[in-house]
This record gives sequence, structure tokens and C-alpha cells, in this order.
Amino acid sequence: LFDFKIILGKNGVPVAENFRLEQSTIADTMQAGQVRVRTLYLSVDPYMRCRMNEDTGSDYLLPWQLSEVADGGGIGVVEESKHGNLAKGDFVTSFSWPWQTVAILDGSLLQKLVPQLVNGRLSYFLGAAGITGLTALLGIKEKGHVSVGANQTMVVSGAAGACGSLAGQIGHLEGCSRVVGIAGTDEKCSILVQEMGFDAAINYKKGNVAEQLRELCPGGVDVYFDNVGGDISDTVISQMNQNSHIILCGQISQYNKDVPYPPPLPPDIEKIQKERNITRERFLVLNYMDKQEASMLQLCQWIQEGKLKV
Repeated sequence: LFDFKIILGKNGVPVAENFRLEQSTIADTMQAGQVRVRTLYLSVDPYMRCRMNEDTGSDYLLPWQLSEVADGGGIGVVEESKHGNLAKGDFVTSFSWPWQTVAILDGSLLQKLVPQLVNGRLSYFLGAAGITGLTALLGIKEKGHVSVGANQTMVVSGAAGACGSLAGQIGHLEGCSRVVGIAGTDEKCSILVQEMGFDAAINYKKGNVAEQLRELCPGGVDVYFDNVGGDISDTVISQMNQNSHIILCGQISQYNKDVPYPPPLPPDIEKIQKERNITRERFLVLNYMDKQEASMLQLCQWIQEGKLKV
């Protein structure tokens, strides 16, 4: 069994020296209710940077402990079971899956997966049909105030990422008339427009982002799906309309800095936000778990129909 261990930091970019890979043995015996699983997929996500701090800045995120096995979203297959509802060969998932090749887990903390819902693409349950897709869909539904026929323009930052690429497509599906993405390479921008159905995309590393936004969003911005924070978000907010809405999904540009979450806006941008009555409320998908099942089935249906590209 190989497992992945962590060394904590606070400021700065994570480097290979913060981690180590260890080889160890796993227990021969299992208790009632436990299962032995073999890991198939692990999700590596931006929020994990916060878990490398002693204080994660979030009451729902526990810090990774020094020299303990790292964990996160994962999928595996049951190899042996002492749990009544799980059998050998079942595919299962958890938000706190240990980063190790084989593990003995409490079966009651695992969710059984139905591969047919995602056309057999199991990894989708960690992405488009999992917490990532739920974040995009529920973020737009709960904080975006999108309505069909309202002629709304949505801007998505971090648009070529796992969540952003879904958010732009879902924006269209929910009723936005125009969706513009912001990403960091020409290739990403091309994929957003040609494959993901975005109306336009801006490479923020080229040219003047504010000018391009004005050109591509002539009626201003009504909904902003914010994955990045920082200068990009300040630029978008300055072009948002009266009574518009920010979906505060992530602030990736700030995760390697010792700042509170969500990071405060610069005074001039905060003034714009208040004067134009722009909502900017912290969004946490875990607060909407009562809508998880119906939302996941909607995501799976869109994937099966080819309306949501992964």
C-alpha cells in the first residue's frame, strides 16, 4: 500500500518537498461495517491549498495534519465487505477518501455509485456529476438569479477549469443569453468557444481585459461566476450592472497568501459594489445538500443528452 503524506505551510506556493510518499502494510482483519477498497480516482482541487494551513480559514475545512495521510474526494471499488449494503465489486465514493492505493473504510460513510448514470465514466462523479458540477449548478441557481428571457450576460473567471467550464454551459442551460469566459491561454479560450458553447472568451494574459470585456459585454455584466478573485475580479465587478450578482465560488488567486476568506475588495471596487447593489455572498455548496440528489440527476441527464460537455 502506498500513501501520500503532507507537511504544512502557510504563505507561498506548495512544492514537492511539502509531500512524501510512503510504503506501508494494511491490516489483515476488518471490523463489522468496514470495507476494503482499492482506489481508482482522486480529485485534486484548489481548496486543498487551504488545508495545508494550520488554520484553514473555514469552519467546514479541517487542516491536513503533519505526517498523516492526505484526503479528499475519491472513488474506489470494494474488494472485501463486512457492510450489509456494500458488496465486492461495488463502486463507492467519499469526500474524505485517503490518498492511498488500498484502504479499510467505514462503509456507512461511503456512497454507492451507479456507473450507468454517467455512461460508465466513473471519474465524472468527482467532476461534472459530483461536487464540482453541483457547485456550478447550485451556485447559479441559488446565487445567480438567472431567469429565462431576461437577456442576462454572465462572465465566468477560471472558465476553463473543472467548475468554470461547467458553470458557463449551465448558465446557458438556465437561461443566460450571453456567456463570456476568462482563461489563461488561447487554446483554453478556443475550447471554451468551439466545444463548450461559450459566446466568447478572453485570454487575460493578452491585451487589455477591461477593454475586451466592454467590447464583448456591451450591455454590462449581470452575473459573475467568480473562481479567482484578485485583479481579474476587480475588473469584472467594475463593469457589472445595477442589482447584478456575484456567485462567490472561489478565490484561487489568493490561496497562497495569508488573507481572510473571502478576501476583502479594494476600497474603490467595494464602493462600486455597494453603489450598484451588487450581491457578493459567500457560497458553500455543502449548505444545499438537501438538493444534492435532484441536482445530480439533472447533471447526469444533461451529460447523457450531450448538453453538458466534460
